[in-house]
Amino acid sequence: MPNPKIRLIRADNPSPLTGPGTNTYVLGEGELTLIDPGPDLDSHLRAILHQTKGEKIRHILVTHAHLDHSDLTRKLVAATGAEVLAFGLADSGRSTVMQGLAGDGLTSSEGADLAFIPDRCMTDNTLLDLGDLQIEALHLPGHMGCHMGFALGDILFSGDHVMAWSTTLVSPPDGDMADYMTSLDRLSRRTWSRMLPGHGAEVGQPAARLGELTHHRLARQASILNALRAEGPADRTTLTRLVYTDTPAHLLPAAARNVLSHLIALMGEGLATPSPGPLASATFHAI
Repeated sequence: MPNPKIRLIRADNPSPLTGPGTNTYVLGEGELTLIDPGPDLDSHLRAILHQTKGEKIRHILVTHAHLDHSDLTRKLVAATGAEVLAFGLADSGRSTVMQGLAGDGLTSSEGADLAFIPDRCMTDNTLLDLGDLQIEALHLPGHMGCHMGFALGDILFSGDHVMAWSTTLVSPPDGDMADYMTSLDRLSRRTWSRMLPGHGAEVGQPAARLGELTHHRLARQASILNALRAEGPADRTTLTRLVYTDTPAHLLPAAARNVLSHLIALMGEGLATPSPGPLASATFHAI
């Protein structure tokens, strides 16, 4: 990578949701900080230890507790003794609505790492003095309530919040669309030279990408509301078929999660209301 103090090690876990695989970043020289250990793959553990041979991993920062980002943490700690820092547990940072969905039995679609426990919990705007590195931890809920980004000057390690190859899955109860849009707006108010995401290639024009993502979400939300007004009351499955007309069948369950997140955001804006009962299976009415 262009900056010699930032090394990328990509896990061999490609999929429609992870792109070419999970990105693990190694920062510094000699005394190291690692961002996102990745999935529990022995091949990835060996790659990390090989590429840091003769150096010491002191700190492990985790953007969020999905298995493809955090599951290797325990084995990496056992091998290095590093301190683990994150916002909190997998269900930390959830809104009241998302807590209710989880209480009704809706589970994570991406695999929450329920065994993940950091050594140190960070709050928003925590400043980390890690040897030669000064890192600012930013709480960026949306993809997950516990999601954080890590700023190294004007470089942001953006996790799954901003990616170049794909939009972000916002899947309740982990994902919250209102929070996601707020986090996008927050990032848009700062100047970034580049963003290094949890999957895929770097984001070389962050301002433009943030604008694209914001426009995409607003357009999608408008199309859902328009479909609800045109077709009458509908549940998320029906709305998914109406709005995601070009989406392959195997991706429709993920799309339905996105639709639910938009419907909940429309509830918060006073533009839709659900029928009584569990929110995940509710029929929604336009207001």
